Amino acid sequence: MQSRASQIVAWAGIAVHLVIGLAYAFTGLLAPPWAVAVLWALWIALLVMAILVRRRRPWLAAATPLISAALWLGLLTLGERLLGWTA
Repeated sequence: MQSRASQIVAWAGIAVHLVIGLAYAFTGLLAPPWAVAVLWALWIALLVMAILVRRRRPWLAAATPLISAALWLGLLTLGERLLGWTA
């Protein structure tokens, strides 16, 4: 039986992941359309993963926003430095 606190933490992580989706929504200002599509696919995959593991591993669901933010920042930084993406 999962504790109520761990379930609240898991759902809070999912909620924050949804908020981080706003950053992904504005990625089109910084990256080409193909990169935006790849980032959205990764964001959706992380959302599905968080929902699926929220009962068995609530702390992984809670870590999803950190993974999502690091992925977004890392890929945009690589795109800027290696591929010349600019705003």
